[in-house]
Amino acid sequence: MNPTERKTENKTEFPGTSSGVIRLKPQQFIHILDNNTGVTRLEVGPQTITLRDHERLILKPEPMIVVPPRYYCIVENPVLRDESGQPIADEHGQIKLCYGDREIRFAQEPFPLYPDEELIGEITQLQVVERNQALRLKAIRDFTHTLTPPDLGSDGQTQTQTINRLAGDEWLFEGPGTYIPRVEVEVVETVTTRVIKPNQALRLLARQNCIDRQGNRRRAGEEWLVREEGAYLPGVDEEIVGIINAYVLTERKALHLRAKRTFQDIFSRQRKAGDEWLVTFEDTEIHIPDVYEQVVGEVEITTLSDREWCIVVNPIDASGKPQLGMREVRQGRTSFFLHPGEFLENGIQKVYVLGEQEALLLRAREAFNEGDGEQLIEHHPGDLWMITGPIDYIPRVEVEVVERRKAIPLDKNEGIYVRDIQTGELKLVSGPMAYMLSPYEELWEKQLSPIVEELITQKNDPLANRHRHLTGGNESNQTPGINPSISERDKTRAVVFHVPQNAAVQIHDYKDRTARTVFGPDLVMLGPDEAFTVLSLSGSKPKRPNVIKSLALLLGPDFMTDIFTVETSDHARLQIQLSYNWYFDVDRHDEQAAIKMFQVPDFVGDACKAIASRVRGAVAGEKFDEFHRNSARIIRQAVFGIDEEGRIRDEFRIRTNNLVITNIDIQSVEPVDERTLESLQKSVQIAIQITTDAQEAAARQDAERIEQAAKARLERQVIVDRGAAEAERKKLLELQAENAAIEATGQATAEARAKAQAARIQGEITVNSAQQEAEATRIRDEAKLAQLRARQEAELTHQQALSALEIEKATAMSQINSAEFRQRIEAMGSETIKAIAQAGPEMQARLLEALGIQSVLITDGRNPINLFSTANGLISPLTSGLPSDSQRLPTMED
Repeated sequence: MNPTERKTENKTEFPGTSSGVIRLKPQQFIHILDNNTGVTRLEVGPQTITLRDHERLILKPEPMIVVPPRYYCIVENPVLRDESGQPIADEHGQIKLCYGDREIRFAQEPFPLYPDEELIGEITQLQVVERNQALRLKAIRDFTHTLTPPDLGSDGQTQTQTINRLAGDEWLFEGPGTYIPRVEVEVVETVTTRVIKPNQALRLLARQNCIDRQGNRRRAGEEWLVREEGAYLPGVDEEIVGIINAYVLTERKALHLRAKRTFQDIFSRQRKAGDEWLVTFEDTEIHIPDVYEQVVGEVEITTLSDREWCIVVNPIDASGKPQLGMREVRQGRTSFFLHPGEFLENGIQKVYVLGEQEALLLRAREAFNEGDGEQLIEHHPGDLWMITGPIDYIPRVEVEVVERRKAIPLDKNEGIYVRDIQTGELKLVSGPMAYMLSPYEELWEKQLSPIVEELITQKNDPLANRHRHLTGGNESNQTPGINPSISERDKTRAVVFHVPQNAAVQIHDYKDRTARTVFGPDLVMLGPDEAFTVLSLSGSKPKRPNVIKSLALLLGPDFMTDIFTVETSDHARLQIQLSYNWYFDVDRHDEQAAIKMFQVPDFVGDACKAIASRVRGAVAGEKFDEFHRNSARIIRQAVFGIDEEGRIRDEFRIRTNNLVITNIDIQSVEPVDERTLESLQKSVQIAIQITTDAQEAAARQDAERIEQAAKARLERQVIVDRGAAEAERKKLLELQAENAAIEATGQATAEARAKAQAARIQGEITVNSAQQEAEATRIRDEAKLAQLRARQEAELTHQQALSALEIEKATAMSQINSAEFRQRIEAMGSETIKAIAQAGPEMQARLLEALGIQSVLITDGRNPINLFSTANGLISPLTSGLPSDSQRLPTMED
C-alpha cells in the first residue's frame, strides 16, 4: 500500500458503518475509533466485529506488513514497547508512540500498524557490499555501536567492541558483507577500489587530519602518492585526486621538473620551491612525478658531431647551479642534456671551413689575449680582424663572427663599389683580379633612379628593340615604373652598360662636375659618383612627349613618323602622315660637338614640331586641288627649302644638335572633314548602289518565277491524285454494286444496276470538272506570270532610260562649261591675259633693278600670294625685263 494513500485512509471515516458488522480475515487489521473516549484501537483478524453506536471504523481492513528474509522496512512514529516487547498504553488505553522517530524492522512475523504508525517507502532488500567495495557511513545523531569481530578470544568467548559514535562521524563498512541499516546512520556513497597498474601511482588528498592505510599521519589538505601495484580502497578521510602515469626515460630523453614547494624528492634530495632540475636515464628508467613536482616538459638530448659546435648560455656548474651571464663553447663529438636555464645561442652550428679564397670577419665582444710569448695578441672590445683560409675555425666565446667573406672574382669588364667604414671614401675596384675586402671595408650599394634601373636591367638594343623602350603607356604623362618581371640588379656590382653600335651615351660626374660622351660600340662602367643622362623622347603617332626612355642616343641613319593636321587656303583640313629619315652629323673626336647632341632633351619632338610648322605654313597658301596634285613637291620644298639655283635642297639641318633630316616619305593624306570625304566617295557609292539594285531585282524575279512554277506543279499533282482517288472509288462502288447484285434479287438487282450507272456518271462528271478546273488555274497562272514579266521589263527599261538621260545631261553640262570657259579665254586673248599678269611684276622688277635690289616680295596683306611662282620669280634674273617661265599663269593645256 502506498504510504500517501495510507495517510489519507487513516483520516477517512466511513459513515454508515457505525452499526455495521466487520468480518476480518486472517492477516488483516482495522482501526476503530471510540467516540466516547476518543481512543483508537487496533483489531486483528480473523474475527467478526459488530460496531457499536459510539464506535466508528476509520481504517478499512488492510493486510498486515510482511517483511521477507534479507529485507527491511522503515516505520515512522513507532509504538513504545516494554521489556517484554509489548506495546505500552496510557491511562486512557491509547497506545503510546515515539512521534518524530523512525524504526527499522527486519524479517519477522507479519505485523499490523498501530494507529498513527506509517510505513515509509517500500520494503527494501538489504544491501550487499562486495569485495573491494565499501559504504561511506555518516552518523546523523549520537549512538553507541557494538562491534562483534569474527575471531574468538583466548577464553573461547566472543570478543565485542563498543564504539561511541557522535553526530557527523564518518566511517567505512568494507565488504564482503551485508549492511544492516540503522536509523542513526546515513549511507553517503559507495566507495570502490582503484586499481593501480604498473608504472602508475594513485594521488590522494587528506580531507582532514588522519592516519592513512600505510599508518602515516596526514594533515588536512596534504597530498601523497600510493605507488604499490594492486587494488587500493581509500580510507574514509582520503580523497582520490587521480591516477598519475609514469614517464619512461631513455638515453635520449630526460624529464624537466619544477618544485612547487620545498620537499625531499624520491631520490632523497632536498628541493626548494621554484627549483628546476632534470631526471635522466642515469637516475631512473621510470619516473612518477611527486605531488610537489611539476612536469615542465621532456628534453631531448643534444648531440654534436665532430664537425659541429655550439655555445651554451648560463651553463650549470658542478653543484647544479646556473652561472648566469656566462657562455661556454662545446664542440663534438659529444652528447648532453640542456639543464633548466641553459639554452643554445644560435643553435648547433657547423665548423667554419675556410677555403683558400675565403675569410671570416671577427669582432671582439670583450677584451682578451690570444696566443702566447712573442705571438701574444691583445684584442679590445669592438676590434675587427680577419682570419683567412684554408683552415677549420671554431670561435671563442669572446669572439663574434660578423660575416663570412669570399674573394670577389672580377673580370676585365666587371667591378664593385667599396666603401671605407673609417673614412667614408668610395672607390671602384675593377678586374681582372680577385679582390678580398679588408676588415674595415664593405660593399657599397649604388642607388639609381627606377627608370635607369629598368633600362640597365633590360639590356635591350635600342635600335633592334625600339618598342621595348615604351614606358609611358597610353597616357602621355604617365610615370614609368619598374617591370616586375625583370630581376633585381646587384647594387654593389659596378653599373655596366653596353653602348650599341652607332650610338652615344653621356655620363655626368657629380663630384668633378664634368661630363663625358662615349660612342659605341663600347662598354661603360660607372664610377661611384657618376650617372647616366636619361633621354626622354617623344613617340607614338602623333608624337607624344615622354614616351621613349633610353640611355643611348642613336646616331642614325634612322626614321621617325608623325601625324598632324594642316589646312589649305580653301579651308580644307587634311591629316598628313610623314616619315623622316635622319642622322646626327657629329665628329666623334670633338668633345664639344658630342656634348652638343645632348643639349636638346627631346630631339624627336622638337624636330617633328619644326617640320610640322613648316608644312602647315606651306599648305596654308595652297588650294586643296593644287595641294592634292603636288603634295610631295610642296612638302619637300617647305621642309628642305630651295638653294640659289632654284632646286629643292637635299637635307634639313638643325644647328642646335647637328640633327640632319635627309628624306621625307608622305605615307598618307586624308581629309579630316567627313563631308569632304563623303563628296569624294559619293559617285562611287551611286554606281555600286545601281549595280546592287539591278542584281536584287533579277534575283527577286527568278525567285518568284521558281515559286510560281512549283505551286503549279503542286496543284497539278493534287488534281491528278484526286482523279486517281475518284477512279479507285468508282471501282469500289462497282464492286459494291456487284456484291449487292449477287445478294439481292429482282428489284434489288435493278436498283443496284441503276445506282451503279448513276455513280459512274457522277464520277465522269467529277473527273471532267476537275480537269476543267486545272486548265483554268493554269491559264490564270500563265497570265499573271506574263503580266509580272512585262511590268519588270518596263521598270528596267524606264530605269535605264533615266540613267542614260542623267549621263547625257552631265556630259552636256560639262561640254557647255568647257565651251564657255574656252570662249571667254579666246575673247580676252592670250596676250591680254599675259599683259595683265605681267603688268605689276614688270614694273616692280624695273623699280627694284633701279634700286639695286635683286629679290624682294611686296604685298599689301589683303591678296593671297602664290608661293609656287613667287619663289621662282625671286630667283630669276630681273635684268631681262621679261617674266620667267615660272611666273606665267597656268593654261588649260597645263
